[in-house]
Amino acid sequence: MLKTGKEYLEGLRDGRVVYIGGEKVEDVTTHPAFAESAKSMAALYDMKADSANRDVMSYEEDGERFSMYYLRPKNQDDLRKRMRAHKRIADETCGLFGRSPDHVSSFVTGLAMKPDVFDKIGPGYGDNLMAHYDYMRRHDIYAAYAVLPPAGARNPEFYQKKEMPVPTLKVVEERDDGVVISGMKMLATGGVYADELWIGNLLPIADGREAEAITCAVPCGTPGLTLWSRKPFGQDLRNKFDYPLSAKYDESDAMVLCDNVFVPWEKVFVHDNAEMSRGIYVQTPSHAMGNHQSNIRFWAKMQLLTGVLSRITQSSGNNQIPAVADQLGRMAALEATLGGMIHGQIEAAENWPGTADGAPEDYVTINRRYMYAALNWCTENHSMIIEMLRELMGGGVFQMPADVSVMANPELREKFEQFWATPFLESFDRMKLYRLAWDLVGSEFAGRHTTYEKFYAGSFFVVRNHSFREAPWDEFHKIVDRQLDAMEVPEDAQ
Repeated sequence: MLKTGKEYLEGLRDGRVVYIGGEKVEDVTTHPAFAESAKSMAALYDMKADSANRDVMSYEEDGERFSMYYLRPKNQDDLRKRMRAHKRIADETCGLFGRSPDHVSSFVTGLAMKPDVFDKIGPGYGDNLMAHYDYMRRHDIYAAYAVLPPAGARNPEFYQKKEMPVPTLKVVEERDDGVVISGMKMLATGGVYADELWIGNLLPIADGREAEAITCAVPCGTPGLTLWSRKPFGQDLRNKFDYPLSAKYDESDAMVLCDNVFVPWEKVFVHDNAEMSRGIYVQTPSHAMGNHQSNIRFWAKMQLLTGVLSRITQSSGNNQIPAVADQLGRMAALEATLGGMIHGQIEAAENWPGTADGAPEDYVTINRRYMYAALNWCTENHSMIIEMLRELMGGGVFQMPADVSVMANPELREKFEQFWATPFLESFDRMKLYRLAWDLVGSEFAGRHTTYEKFYAGSFFVVRNHSFREAPWDEFHKIVDRQLDAMEVPEDAQ
């Protein structure tokens, strides 16, 4: 079933508890801090459900239609279909929703491509995963994940000295019908707008702390679960014009606090297994499929940044300067580089994980090495790209009136239109352009995105470790060894 935007918004009124500081939000669909972004999310569902987008955004299986990002690819054409759907979603939001509904869904779809991995955990966990995958696609679920412990939880001695419990989320009770979890997880980006949370672990768990090795799905309206939002960027805006991106594309980030939250066994996928709590993502195509989506999402953002950069230089006539044209060419090359890396992931697709025990299908995965290379590329280059836009924008943004209210005063409007125009762009159009650019480089929203892109997939060494893990070192060494073996050694040196 493909949800409409109206159905999606109705689902957000599920009794979820969201806090902004000390304020409890009664309804995220109407609260000024969240309403506009909720509408943007709803627009994605309407776009997806539109019959005109049927073949791009959904696929048919056994007579039913599901969102394309739940498709388990069996060939390169399936990977292309998924890529086109990801790109269409990213284009709708200019890549500014990092955790759009196709992100975590792709992680779960990757898990469902190799469910036998869950047999290492114990009987029934693979069945739970497959049943939940089917549930997600049938109900068009939007999931967000919280898969990291709070910062201080990595130093339990601190809490022991204070005679306080370690705050990280863990199982506190096992029952015949499920488990009870308590504690904190971070960081549920998009969680305010999601149907459910995927709770798990992307970092290693120390011996003796197996109670933290829990992976499960929890609806956002579950009693005992609360979401503690950071400051929403749209909350205090006087109008949408002056911060056009902050107003409608703030996906929000929230800490997740569970206070004796009950999870039925059928929604538990890993329990009491520290190794597999993290291992399920890289021993299946999960991590690859989810981060392929993030590559595509960044590509859409690159295209927005490239267009804004060009428009800024056109507005001043600086695009005619050879040095500026050189920078524009550099930006265009960077955008094309990422696009090529994404297409390369499909053209060099892997026949992995292959056929699972007892499963009739073979599945394929995008090329993992190329995906991780692109992930590293995005992590390393975003700040540089933003700085390039900042340099070419110069001080133009500071020359604009404080806000758009200047247009409501006839006398001031006349002066503004007279003195702020350039031979290349009218005053009001310049203001619009600079407001958009500032929301990409200088606003709180822009600052959050700079940090997000730098640490989305972890610190630099974490991102590069994926490339280290997947690299064919034996092949590289053979190339070197072949040259070493072919070296001629003088007789007197033998």
